[in-house]
Amino acid sequence: MKKNEILEEILNEVDKHPEIMSRRDAMKYLTMSPLAASVIASASVGASTVSASSATGKIVIVGGGLAGMSTAARLNNTLSNANITVIEPDPMSVSYQPGQTLVGAGLWDISDIQYKRDDKLPAGVKLIKGSVTSFDPDNNKVTVDGNQDVSYDQLIVAAGVHLNYAAIKGLDGVITSSGKDNSAVKNSGMSSNGLHSIYFQDGATATYKGIEELIAKAKAHKGPEKLQAVFTHPNTPIKCGGAPKKIMYLTNSRLEEAGVRDKVELTFYPNGGGMFGIKDYHLAIVEQYKARGFKWHYKHNLIEVDTANKVAVFDKHGKVKGAYDEDLEEYTMITTHERVEVPYDFMHVTPPMKAPDVVGKSAVGSAKGWVPVNKETLQHVKYKNVWSLGDIAAVPMGKTGGSARKQYKVVVDNMIASMEGKSLPSKYDGYTVCPLITSIGTVMLAEFNWASKKPGSGVNAASFPLDPTQERWIWWLLKVYALKPMTIIGMLGGRA
Repeated sequence: MKKNEILEEILNEVDKHPEIMSRRDAMKYLTMSPLAASVIASASVGASTVSASSATGKIVIVGGGLAGMSTAARLNNTLSNANITVIEPDPMSVSYQPGQTLVGAGLWDISDIQYKRDDKLPAGVKLIKGSVTSFDPDNNKVTVDGNQDVSYDQLIVAAGVHLNYAAIKGLDGVITSSGKDNSAVKNSGMSSNGLHSIYFQDGATATYKGIEELIAKAKAHKGPEKLQAVFTHPNTPIKCGGAPKKIMYLTNSRLEEAGVRDKVELTFYPNGGGMFGIKDYHLAIVEQYKARGFKWHYKHNLIEVDTANKVAVFDKHGKVKGAYDEDLEEYTMITTHERVEVPYDFMHVTPPMKAPDVVGKSAVGSAKGWVPVNKETLQHVKYKNVWSLGDIAAVPMGKTGGSARKQYKVVVDNMIASMEGKSLPSKYDGYTVCPLITSIGTVMLAEFNWASKKPGSGVNAASFPLDPTQERWIWWLLKVYALKPMTIIGMLGGRA
């Protein structure tokens, strides 16, 4: 697809919601801004080329979401005699999950993010519409639905994560994924009576209805006490670490639009001790929170929800000094726990997340569930013909679509080199991007990699010559209009 076609796709996205931006204004900005031109160039599916290879072998990919299907497409583009099989049970596996935040804020409809797996299957790639139920890497095979053995020469595990609502007492043991039939989650009390979560598709739609209900309640509210809107971040790695804050910022924008912001208190309860793992972004977010009048309480993990009485229960944890160790010349640190009950009128729950048990408890998994790979080459630490990427891979800070966009190229380059008997040429540097929506119309583009976390390194992964800690309209243009065409057309085509 040529650059002008990518531009047209972006403008088509603009046309869907003229109340946000007109095509004329978008076209003016896109054609006049050098920075916008670079955004379009980065979205072009021709931005990354691949080299042909005659390597042969049977390749099986477990997981047909964004990471798995993009890898299949790139392999298909590269191998002259491709023999690729994708195993994926979800007919909507390639739906655009980053858009669930925008659905939750009423900016997009659910139809704007739904894409069918079968429509995005690369030509010539085989598809097994089932679930892997066991892995046998010592014999190079997996079993599908308990009765179909599938052998391989090379295995790619891109199975994603499960949303572990079951870890929260009161949500009735529900473990699910984003695009499945989520009636069980809703039956647990989610998506009603002020309790919401954008992390599954139906929940994203219900979240906006919940925000509208909060606004209506605020308009009718007469008492001196403010209504309470609560937002959580759990004690596990999660996909898109910025999403719990994004929906908070967008709720704030909707309350401001309605003229009732002064009647609602917005409070963030993260399990961790900061807003972001990179100091510069942490400090920027704290200042944004202060400017908006948000409240926050670190080291609070949601452990229980009383859905009937609308009370959230948190484990407030910390460290205190214990006995002094004369030999080590230091104090023993003791972990403390305090049960904290918080009434809410509206609460957005970010669920704990985990690897699917079929992966985590298998030979290709690990004690923590994730697939253990060399964090740079993405090759399994034990099985050299097994690779992993995306949310399921055991790499630091990697659970975003932006990470997968870098990782799938590394997997393809290295796996083909391995098939050809060559050394592995590509390394993943930990690049992650979080377009942090801070209001309707502004985004802070947080880009970072592993080097960014080193003391004194500063923020060193920015793609554009602008201060990445600042909220900007151009990043809103990127997030809302450019990233979906780049992902759905470019990545799923194996080229972006």
